[in-house]
Amino acid sequence: MTRTGARLRPDERIAELVAAARALLAEVGYERFLPAEVARRCGVSEATVYRYFPTKRELLVRVAETWFEEVLVALEPGVTRHVGTYERLRYVVRYAVEVVRREPTLTRYIFNELRPDPAFRAGAIYQLNRRFTGVVSQVLRDAVACGDFRDDVSVELLRDMIFGAIEHQAWAYLRGEGDFSTDDTTEGITRVIYSGMTARRDDAPA
Repeated sequence: MTRTGARLRPDERIAELVAAARALLAEVGYERFLPAEVARRCGVSEATVYRYFPTKRELLVRVAETWFEEVLVALEPGVTRHVGTYERLRYVVRYAVEVVRREPTLTRYIFNELRPDPAFRAGAIYQLNRRFTGVVSQVLRDAVACGDFRDDVSVELLRDMIFGAIEHQAWAYLRGEGDFSTDDTTEGITRVIYSGMTARRDDAPA
């Protein structure tokens, strides 16, 4: 919706620009994303956008950071509301799957544009992502600590298996070329991890 360009405090203007940019990104994708359209929707000049965000990339990075912060606000308390290793594991897996489904364009932008950048690990997005994956890692550590999971497979490997499976399952969806089942993906990943980690160590082949 086009705004009148009313005077706003800097923090209000930034929030308005980020909200408009997020909506536009979801509509057109990052390849066709134009800061000029963000300005039009907010009823300000394009120069105003560049005053706060000197490049298109900086604006989109802020959009991604804001999204990650929202994701974490809901994720971290949610884990404490679930009891038992299986339920906690299923909760975090489903949450991660639903994040991809809700924001496919932002997810693809992070995967394709931000993550390959050599500077990615120095940015706020990387730290926010570490917090996200850290919640999943903590669920896995707790499962080992309470004796539900064996301790002969690293938490880091299990974490990577979970997120790798989600990413591969969702790739066609992220490209706009197909779909996937949230329920089937959640249950499949949860069962494989849980069943594999609760099996007796001597059940594994030599």
